[in-house]
Amino acid sequence: MTDLSAAASAAVFSSARRIVVKVGSSLVTNEGRGLDELAIAQWSEQLAALVAEGREVIMVSSGAVAEGMKRLGWNTRPTAINELQAAAAVGQMGLVQMYETKLRECGVGSAQVLLTHADLADRERYLNARSTLLTLLLHRVVPVINENDTVVNDEIKFGDNDTLGALVANLVEADVLVILTDQKGLYTADPRKDPDATFVHVSQAGDPALEAMAGGAGSGIGKGGMITKILAAKRAAASGASTVIAWGREPKALLRLMAGEAIGTALLAQTAKYQARKRWMADHLQLRGAVTVDAGAVSKIAGEGKSLLPIGMTAVEGDFSRGEVIAVLDPAGQEVARGLANYASSEARLLCRKASSDIERLLGYAAEPEMIHRDNLVIRS
Repeated sequence: MTDLSAAASAAVFSSARRIVVKVGSSLVTNEGRGLDELAIAQWSEQLAALVAEGREVIMVSSGAVAEGMKRLGWNTRPTAINELQAAAAVGQMGLVQMYETKLRECGVGSAQVLLTHADLADRERYLNARSTLLTLLLHRVVPVINENDTVVNDEIKFGDNDTLGALVANLVEADVLVILTDQKGLYTADPRKDPDATFVHVSQAGDPALEAMAGGAGSGIGKGGMITKILAAKRAAASGASTVIAWGREPKALLRLMAGEAIGTALLAQTAKYQARKRWMADHLQLRGAVTVDAGAVSKIAGEGKSLLPIGMTAVEGDFSRGEVIAVLDPAGQEVARGLANYASSEARLLCRKASSDIERLLGYAAEPEMIHRDNLVIRS
């Protein structure tokens, strides 16, 4: 690890404003013996301290099935899907109650959010989940997220909470993903078998060599272990989030990481999150529609970096849904920008030349005051 890599890693984590933290079942349930009250209390104290610093934090926590098994008196993990779902339903009560109690003791509110793959695959549900989480963060509430194991089956499962953590990081455009595990981080090989194995302090997320170090997707070493974390870091990096894999029992690990201390394995994203999002929008080839705006709106968007408000729209073309990429055209029909629509085309036609305060009256609801938020706009050069 070079000094430059250490400095780059420290800068990424110390400057992070929006953080997703994922903890595994073995940590949360003390190797399956039941919820580890002391560990959850310590994480809650750190989460509360980060919120007090002005950061936004989301916790993705495993442990519902293991806790449910303990409450039901089951010594062996069931294989039948209905029994797994029952264990998850029972255990989820204790898991959320524990986080709620410990976070509340630290002066921070919490919220339970259960997700399935279908929630993130469907664009409308994806946007609704995103809006809910961002609203909770705005109100300094810590969302505690888990997969909705009581309703999913193998066909729609995320597969593991490392993947869920990465998808949540993408969903809310987090700056960093912290994966707390029962391992110190990534080694170049299994240190128990290879005396020449060295610890990986900093690397680039998505580097193919990392997957080989973790054992490969089909190996006994990698199955359900480090490989899922490496792949999660790769997925998180697609939206510009860097990842760190660290030992969950490390004292005050979250606070030390966010202070820039080198703990665990840092896997840095190549592209900053806003650059990644805007590059994706700029390269979007299949635009489903467009809105034409007046000269004043062009000046606000292109000249001042403002959001597109409904009052600046004069016409709507095409058939698009909320969340799809659309073009923004000037009065001459030239594309000046493109971005993610907050309203479908049928709704947008009703909003042309209308004030944002009229949205709820016209549509019966108001998702956002803007047609396209400035964070979701990319100016065409």
